[in-house]
Order: sequence, then C-alpha cells, then structure tokens
Amino acid sequence: MAGGMIGPGSGKKRYRPMAEINVTPLVDVMLVLLIIFMVTAPMITSSVNVNLPQANAHPTPNNNKPITISVNAQDQIYLNNTQVELSNLVSTLQQASQNDPTQAVLIRGDKDVNYGDMLQVLATITQGGFTKVSLLTQQPTPGK
Repeated sequence: MAGGMIGPGSGKKRYRPMAEINVTPLVDVMLVLLIIFMVTAPMITSSVNVNLPQANAHPTPNNNKPITISVNAQDQIYLNNTQVELSNLVSTLQQASQNDPTQAVLIRGDKDVNYGDMLQVLATITQGGFTKVSLLTQQPTPGK
C-alpha cells in the first residue's frame, strides 16, 4: 500500500505517503542482471590475446616414463630425439609404447609452430588410439 492512516482514533483520518522504499523489485532486477552477465561473460573472452606456450598447470603424476614428441620451428617431428614423418608417427609410437594405448604421450611444440600443424600432430596421435596425450608448456617466470 502507498500510504497509511495517520491520526487519532476518532475524528478525521488522513493518508500520508510512506517514507520507506521497497527494495524487493530492485533485488530481483539485480539478480537477473547478474545471471545474464555470468552467462554471457565467457562468450565475450574469445577476443582476448593470450600467450599459449605458458601455463601454471601442475604436472600429473605418472609411474612410467612418458613418450615425448617434439615439433620444432621447421615443422619437423621428433619422437624421443629421433626424427619421424607424420605418416609414420602412429606406428612408431605403437612400437615405442609396446602397443599400450594408455601410455602417456607428451607433445612439445615450438612457439613459432603453426597452430594447425600442432593440432594435426595431436589429432594423428589420438586417432592412433592413444588416450593420455598432453601438451607441454613452459612455466612462466615469476614477476612477469
């Protein structure tokens, strides 16, 4: 109600406006806006420039020694310091892992390697049946 009756019990009764603010509609609108911004904020961040080669990820514990694949700036692929072609990568990996698809495979890529070339190497390895494939990054130096 917008006003209340003021005055003594007998006689004329007058209506005065209430001096209180109802904040319930304001809280409802603010919660709806908060939800809208929480949903749309992750979609907006795609235009942010990031430096992909660095990450603060903690290494995963592993009991057996992982196989390391390196891709240098000239798009040459190395399996444990031995150069291999992309077409022979899966067969060489299967020999190195003794046909164990759960063997950990670590991929090291130079910062200047084309993103599409790295994805092609990653896709070739996962299509070969390997399930534990990870990309290695350089830890950022403190203070940067």
